[in-house]
Amino acid sequence: MDVDISKVLTYEIKKEIADRYFGFRKLIEEDKNALARLIRKQSITTEQKIVVDLARIYIILKDRVLIERFILLSGLEDAVFFDEYMTGSPTIRERVFSGIRAKGLTRKGRFKNLLLGCYQLLVEHVERYREKFGELLEDREMISEEIKLFYRKNDIGSILGFLRSLDNYEHDSLAGPVEAGGRDALKKKMEVTPPPAIESLLPVFPPLVPLPQIRREMKQLAEEAFEGHPDGFEIKS
Repeated sequence: MDVDISKVLTYEIKKEIADRYFGFRKLIEEDKNALARLIRKQSITTEQKIVVDLARIYIILKDRVLIERFILLSGLEDAVFFDEYMTGSPTIRERVFSGIRAKGLTRKGRFKNLLLGCYQLLVEHVERYREKFGELLEDREMISEEIKLFYRKNDIGSILGFLRSLDNYEHDSLAGPVEAGGRDALKKKMEVTPPPAIESLLPVFPPLVPLPQIRREMKQLAEEAFEGHPDGFEIKS
């Protein structure tokens, strides 16, 4: 049986191009998927720690004016995750303070220490969150650089033009239809997009003011907030 050498060579060239292109692309997609998993994990951490920390503080302070003063003191840019409903909900209060113990000889003393302790936890959790957030930014930047390198080595337009020059795109699964717009549509389909900006997926927190720097002001907030809990806000020691 006669073998058309030109067809064999054409097939091998196409196969080599496809293997290189899709092999590199697969590695990038795997990195993107790994980043997406880390982002989801960080989102869960935010909900389980920082949201709860802030909910406790909002419930303790209760009054919106006091909460706004706390925002300014702490370095937060706004009352993130705040909802008026949470400050008056016994159910939410019971849930977020479950397992929390406050030290002190008097109810007022325990109340002050509770606010200070909750803020210290918030500072620590935000610090760790920012470290992880920075790592995610670096991971995304690395993937973006991989994609730039990918395009430098695999110009889609040139690849499609070369394949078309081989056999005018006849029966070529990579090349697609010849009709108007077919090449542009295929080129778009083959593009590798960078991951979305981390800032669009996760909240951004500024570094918080360390507790020792604002301890006196936080105690004053606790003094004023204590008067706003006539229902006997109490956490067991």
